[in-house]
Amino acid sequence: MPYEYRRMTPEQRRAVVDERRLRGYPMHSPPHPFTDAGSYLISAANHEHVAVMHSPERRSDFQAQLMVELQASGAEVQAWVILPNHYHVLLNISRLERISAALQHLHGKTSREWNLADGLTGERRVWFKYVDHAIRSDRHWYCALNYVHFNPVKHGLVADPYAWPWSSLSKYLEDYDREWLRQTWQSYPPRDFGAGWDD
Repeated sequence: MPYEYRRMTPEQRRAVVDERRLRGYPMHSPPHPFTDAGSYLISAANHEHVAVMHSPERRSDFQAQLMVELQASGAEVQAWVILPNHYHVLLNISRLERISAALQHLHGKTSREWNLADGLTGERRVWFKYVDHAIRSDRHWYCALNYVHFNPVKHGLVADPYAWPWSSLSKYLEDYDREWLRQTWQSYPPRDFGAGWDD
């Protein structure tokens, strides 16, 4: 949304602000209208989509820290993918507030670590606030699962999703098999799931 907002006319911007006020959404961050127990697709990007997680080591370290934080918050992690400038995680949770606190802690910690490592302390904002999608049905869940696993291909990082190591796809391959994954993909293609948020 912040990137779309910059391309809007003044009239379009006023309409967006008026709509946010009407719905009671915060003015300067993504709204989180659903907070109850259930499954959610959580997405977060590096500020301005700069590839701060550029190195394999940084992605591996972030993946490990993300799993620890989410599991400590009581979330059941169902799928994930870590890319150079953003990540997605599909979760089953009891309350969204617990995830918010976990991600705030993780984003603060990694911002400090990476800015120190890159010599950019006080000069670079690392994260933009996360966005969430409440999962509404089994079909929606499977589309989200496929969206997560296909994301490295969508962004041109690999030609084959199985070639991207920072993803839960290998876990699904172990727990099920390639035929189950193929059938799931054919039955529940992600299409434009998440369109626009991670341009």
